[in-house]
Amino acid sequence: MGARHGLRIDAVLIQAVIAGALSFAHLHDLAAAAGQDGWKAWAYPVSVDLLLVAAWRRLRSEGPSRLAWCWFLVALFASLGANVATAGFLDLTHPPAPLRLGIAGWPALAFLGGTLLAHSSAVDTEPVPPAPVPDTPDAEPRPPEAAVPEPGSAPAPIEAPAPASTPPPPVPAVLLDHARKVADEYRARTGSPIDTDTLRSRLGVPPHLADAIASHLA
Repeated sequence: MGARHGLRIDAVLIQAVIAGALSFAHLHDLAAAAGQDGWKAWAYPVSVDLLLVAAWRRLRSEGPSRLAWCWFLVALFASLGANVATAGFLDLTHPPAPLRLGIAGWPALAFLGGTLLAHSSAVDTEPVPPAPVPDTPDAEPRPPEAAVPEPGSAPAPIEAPAPASTPPPPVPAVLLDHARKVADEYRARTGSPIDTDTLRSRLGVPPHLADAIASHLA
C-alpha cells in the first residue's frame, strides 16, 4: 500500500511538472509573438505563475477573500488565454492589437496584484471589553420593625436610623487600566483631572461604579 501511495504521488508531481512546462512555453510563445523578444519573453510566464502561486497561498493561509480570488482568476485567465491563443485560434504571425496591448500592460497589472497580495493583510483591532457591572440587589433592606410598647409604659423615643454604609463595588483590573488611559488622555487634552460625570459617560458605567473608579484614580 505504501509503494502504491508513493507511485501515485510521483505521478501527480510528474503531471504537474509537464502541465506547468507546457503552460510556461505557451506564455513564452505568446509574449514573443506580441513583440517581446529575448529575456522579456521568458519573464512573462514567470510573472504569471508567480502571481498565481501568490494568490493561491493567500487563499490557503488566510481563507477565501475577494482580493485573493480576484488576482487568482486574473492569473488563471492569463495562463488559460495563452494556452488557447497558441492552439491556432489566433494568427501569431500577425497578432491583433488587443493582444499586443494586453501583453504590454501585463507587467504593471502583475506588479499591482503582487503588491496588494503581499501588503494588504487586514489587522483586526481588538475592541475594548465591556465593563462588567457587579450585581446589585434591587430591593433595599427593610428597617427593623418597631417593638409594640406595653400598656401603661412610656413610649420609647424614636431614633433616626443610621445610614447604612455600603462598601464600594469591586473594580476589575481591565476596567481600571482603561479608566486610567481615559483619565490621562483627558488631562493631557484639557490640563485638568477628569470629573466623575465625564468618566462615567466615557466608560458607560453606572454612577456607583464610576465613583469607585474615581476613588482609585484619586
